[in-house]
Amino acid sequence: MTTDGRTRRRADTRQRLFEAAVELIAEQGFSATTVDDIALRAGVAKGTVYYNFKSKTDLFEELLRHGIGLLTDDFRAAVKGLPPREAVAALIRSQLEYIRRYRAFAQLLLSEMWRTNREWQQTLVLLREQAIGVIAETVRAGVDSGDLPADLDVRVASSALFGVGLVVAVDWLVFTPERPLEDVEESLLAIVRRVGTTT
Repeated sequence: MTTDGRTRRRADTRQRLFEAAVELIAEQGFSATTVDDIALRAGVAKGTVYYNFKSKTDLFEELLRHGIGLLTDDFRAAVKGLPPREAVAALIRSQLEYIRRYRAFAQLLLSEMWRTNREWQQTLVLLREQAIGVIAETVRAGVDSGDLPADLDVRVASSALFGVGLVVAVDWLVFTPERPLEDVEESLLAIVRRVGTTT
């Protein structure tokens, strides 16, 4: 097998492990999920997990980096070249689409986001800052251009947009998954407009 083939195979294995870990941890929590469970769900030997990751905690931290990295990339792509008001709407849509695509990860993120007793808390804080940082750049540009209120607290508004989007999207997918994304998006935009963020 060529080096490219081995690299691709390893990346595929890691992706399967990520997906298995996300699903299991979202279903039963981190503590209750074993390396055996992850290996079984991913269809690999237990040794394969340890070949790719030093420990279950290491796997979880990598999982957070992978998932939040994808969200941050989606945010950056969504706002590129847009004026602030349109960029805020694009961020909301991007977050809804991401969470629909990675629902188990979003549920996991929601359950872990505010826990402070985890080994990976510092990693999660840094990653969260990256994602919210893209929102903050957009909100700050809106304040600076006059498109958003001058007295808007950029930090609080950015965290609010991120948190509301996360909670609403998970709630939608768990309780009313038949509802079209566009309806949820419009409802979220209406809330944002009412509090003055995009008016």
